[in-house]
Amino acid sequence: MRISTTIFLTDETITPVRLARALEQRGFAGLYLPEHTHIPAERTTPYPNGGDLPREYTRLLDPFVALSQAAAVTERLALGTGVTLVAEHDPIVLAKQVATLDHLSGGRLTLGVGFGWNREEAADHGVEWRTRRDLTRDRIGLMRALWAPDPTPYTATHGRSVRASHAHPKPVRGGAPRILVGGGAGPILFEHICAYADGWMPIGGAGLSRTLPELRARWEAAGRDPAALEVVPYAVVPTPGKLAHYVDQGVEEVVLQLPAGDERTVLAALDGLDQYVDDPDQYV
Repeated sequence: MRISTTIFLTDETITPVRLARALEQRGFAGLYLPEHTHIPAERTTPYPNGGDLPREYTRLLDPFVALSQAAAVTERLALGTGVTLVAEHDPIVLAKQVATLDHLSGGRLTLGVGFGWNREEAADHGVEWRTRRDLTRDRIGLMRALWAPDPTPYTATHGRSVRASHAHPKPVRGGAPRILVGGGAGPILFEHICAYADGWMPIGGAGLSRTLPELRARWEAAGRDPAALEVVPYAVVPTPGKLAHYVDQGVEEVVLQLPAGDERTVLAALDGLDQYVDDPDQYV
């Protein structure tokens, strides 16, 4: 199993460069970064986990800029977003950012996508809340058109369309980088995964033995290759038993949560997670 990490990187935490180097030196597989463009000070949307919104949500670094720094100082470390709020982006600009980072990193990028939870943040981007999922689907379609080998038009049902265009660079693996959809299990989420993604990022990773059979059934019904479905539990607090359970469910990568702390705090947390990367066969 590949052991990756995620962290809320801010202007107060360890830097992307220092963290990326430490992860690669210690044998971790990847670094995934979340996204919030801003957090409106006056907000009625509750924090999904309950209680007050943690400080780090209001101070996040831009994930693509931070991951570019990480890519520049590593050779093998996989890079990912967890998640990109696609509906809040100009899709033509986002397609260029994604393809450029994937190209410059040698194909190391995973595009985690999500629909968001903060209504006020989305509204500031002109997103109508009830259509944000359909808007995301259309913007993924538009980006795939720009990533296609030849100029390809895309006509959107929601949001913007694009005429056949020359757009370079292209994602390294051809067609698109790996795309994973984050969120809680359910028919709507699973429909999106089967329609345009390579797999699922279940936040926290709980309940996979119950929910994965439904996703796999829907995946096969959509004509997708059963062996191609990727499931990457995200923001996991690990135990050996939990990771062994993921292996039993066919999981090949897990993303562990790091604290949003300074360099000393984060490196100490990595020391505590070394046990999970030192012996990758322990979960088999």
